Formats: sequence, structure tokens, C-alpha cells
Amino acid sequence: MQLKDFLNSINNTKQNLIDDDNKVEKLYPPFIVNKCLSYFPDTILMANQVNGCPHIDRKMQYDYYVYQIRPKKRFAPWAKKIEDQDLELVSKAYNISEQKALEIMDLLTPEKMEKIRKSQFIGGHK
Repeated sequence: MQLKDFLNSINNTKQNLIDDDNKVEKLYPPFIVNKCLSYFPDTILMANQVNGCPHIDRKMQYDYYVYQIRPKKRFAPWAKKIEDQDLELVSKAYNISEQKALEIMDLLTPEKMEKIRKSQFIGGHK
């Protein structure tokens, strides 16, 4: 069993893969399934409900999704981190984390940003 098998059964086939089989239940990844279903407007509230009840067992979470979500083709690519060179420069210049650097990026003027670029320039070909 793979993640795609569980998601396919929840979204399309509605075939219950966990039938009192403890081995299959252990393979079910509730966190990843919640994350995958939170990308869509019609399933985000259900994913939030299940996310708020982490104490219930995996079979109950899976059954909730299978019987609650309407069959539909759903696909969303994984969100990827966007690389920003200016963010790295600000982080290194002020010796802060990238999260804090992201918060102060809006406060920096273009002149100040150019000054930071020049101060962090190592050399070499452009």
C-alpha cells in the first residue's frame, strides 16, 4: 500500500482498504493524507476536523474520509519552497533566520537592499 492507493480510494473508488486488517492500518499515514486533502476547497474543512482529533485511531480517520468526501478527481502538486537570493542575503547580513528575514524584507528600501547586495558580494562572474 502506498499513499496514492489511500488517496485514490478516498477520492475516486470509495473502496475501503482497511478492513480490520491491522497491517494495512499501520501503513495509513494520517498526517500526509490530511495535508493532501487540505489543498482543495471542498475537503479542507473535513481535513481540519480530522486534524483537530489526532487521538482517534487511523481506521476511524480513514473511514470518515471515505464516507464523507464525494468522489472527484483531485490533484495538486506539492508546494515547494521558493528560492530567493535577496532573502538569503538579508538573513546573512543581519544574522537572522530566513523567517525573520522574510518579515523585514518589506521594510527595506531598494537603496538599502542594494547596499546589502554590495556588502555581501563575494566576487567572481555575474
